[in-house]
Amino acid sequence: MSIKGNLYFIGCLLLFVFSGSQALAQRRMEYLTRGIIAMPTAADSVFISWRLLATDALQTAFNIYRKYESGKDEKLNKEPLTKGTNFMDAGVDLNKNVIYSVKPVNKGHEAEAQSYTLKANTPIQQYLEISLRTPPGYTPGDISVGDLDGDGEYELIIHQTGRGADNSQNGITSEPIFQAYKLDGTFLWEINLGKNIREGAHYTQFMVYDLDGDGRAEFVCKTADGTTDAQGKVIGDGAKDWRELDPKSGNLGRILKGPEYLTVFNGLTGEAITTVDYLPGRGNVVDWGHLASGGRTDYNGNRADRFLACIAYLDGKHPSLVMTRGYYARSVLVAWDFKNGKLTKRWEFDTKDSRNPFSGQGYHNLSVADVDGDGKDEIIFGSMVVDDNGKGLFTTGLGHGDALHVGDLDPERPGLEVFGIHELKGGAKGIGAALYDAKNGEILFKGAIDQDVGRGVAENIDPAHKGAYMWWSGSREAYDMKGNIVGPAPRSVNFLIWWDGDLSRELLNSNYIEKYNKGRIFTAEGASSINGSKSTPNLSADIFGDWREELILRTNDNQKLRIYTTTIPTEHRNYTLMHDPQYRLSIAWQNVAYNQPPHTGYYLGTGMGAIKQPNIELIKWKK
Repeated sequence: MSIKGNLYFIGCLLLFVFSGSQALAQRRMEYLTRGIIAMPTAADSVFISWRLLATDALQTAFNIYRKYESGKDEKLNKEPLTKGTNFMDAGVDLNKNVIYSVKPVNKGHEAEAQSYTLKANTPIQQYLEISLRTPPGYTPGDISVGDLDGDGEYELIIHQTGRGADNSQNGITSEPIFQAYKLDGTFLWEINLGKNIREGAHYTQFMVYDLDGDGRAEFVCKTADGTTDAQGKVIGDGAKDWRELDPKSGNLGRILKGPEYLTVFNGLTGEAITTVDYLPGRGNVVDWGHLASGGRTDYNGNRADRFLACIAYLDGKHPSLVMTRGYYARSVLVAWDFKNGKLTKRWEFDTKDSRNPFSGQGYHNLSVADVDGDGKDEIIFGSMVVDDNGKGLFTTGLGHGDALHVGDLDPERPGLEVFGIHELKGGAKGIGAALYDAKNGEILFKGAIDQDVGRGVAENIDPAHKGAYMWWSGSREAYDMKGNIVGPAPRSVNFLIWWDGDLSRELLNSNYIEKYNKGRIFTAEGASSINGSKSTPNLSADIFGDWREELILRTNDNQKLRIYTTTIPTEHRNYTLMHDPQYRLSIAWQNVAYNQPPHTGYYLGTGMGAIKQPNIELIKWKK
């Protein structure tokens, strides 16, 4: 080979090695314990499940032990467990405290055990119950989870909601309140955003995530004059009241003036760490777009005061905070990095005006995923995608909608797909439901032509079929990813959950779970959903146990939370979903506006391929 040929070969080799190292870059994510949970299923039997962690080899075997409080460990399995990470223990004396221990087994040697204590006389029920300090007139709303104290277990952060209202409506709202609790019910803190933050689905987005990589999660949200942190410190001028209080103005209760802030709080104590100006500022509210009906000017700020938020790994390794404003017309996304107690702006994306093809493409929700396979996240902002560098990647031009699903919905195609539905108000013409390629915006399916669609879902829900089905409100049939009719559409167009023993997902609506074409399989008696007709859970996520999802609902009196978990055995093994980057970030944005179910960054369902070990670096809190 010539010198020129050798140089070309070496260059190609270096390019391959460099590209490979980029592809193998590890995201810094939270350390988790084994997450063992034990639930009595009968008078003498207990279901136990635990996590397979990103640091475990897929083939890791487990031994499980039972010990009464004053007794010795008794090994329950004859051979190491190599299938599902769950076990049904029969012949248990539930009148005594029972300690269950799980030990990984590698090459015949047991590693350190992690344990769970099932207290004596625990009722036969499928939930943990947490008592709340719900203020009078309030309802426990959307929930996020994060490891606030660095012990490897999640805490719950609850948005306590009072009276809310959109800017399209008159009325003074309640003051938004946030509370944090441990899973054992220990109360940690309360933050009151005050009278200058409007209560409602569009105004009080909050992020819970370990932003600085120290192993403990922060709490971040938009704040204003009068916000009070958990230590009693007031942000801004506590004496200011920026609400429109004159009924003659026609703007009763709206907040269209005054400073706007963005605050990072200590997740463990609720103390404000740093506060900056919220970007972008509202400016002149009429510059954010016109009313849909007749193009009239929106003086009420119903376009200016529409907020979303998310977490994204924009450099492929470290998490960034992304706060947004507007989606009906002008949309602005601002990315922030948090380090050494300070917020630094990373980039700003601004559609500016109606001549920009990215204007008017936002939804009431968003998603985050690595759509182009470069190891860095993009923000799927409805009908458009913003690249990791803050530049517009593409727009489909399909416009605004209410429901968005991003995942490997068609395992026969490379990469991810996006399914969304679209509003076509006032007899407008267009596409009511569409599937597009997440990498380049290629439209793969068009449905509900010239129909105004309010809700829609896409997921693998049929154990007899590989790949997702898609359906929407008003559709009588469900479609596969090629657009073929495959059967009747489910009645529910709200939510999803992995709950039973197979790999396909179940339908979650209100306080019950259904199996496609089979009917109801679980009802949470005495508990209720939230968000009105949307009937969403406070949260559904894989927060402990094996890879199936927990369901969090409020009790009917609003004084407690119940965390329901499945007790159905499964032989299917999977890594905890919270160590899948896309799923974990989906849980971070679950509280945002009209939230939709989380999805994994790989195909999880009937006929799924080989399971890959997550390529992440786990960050543990150093005391």
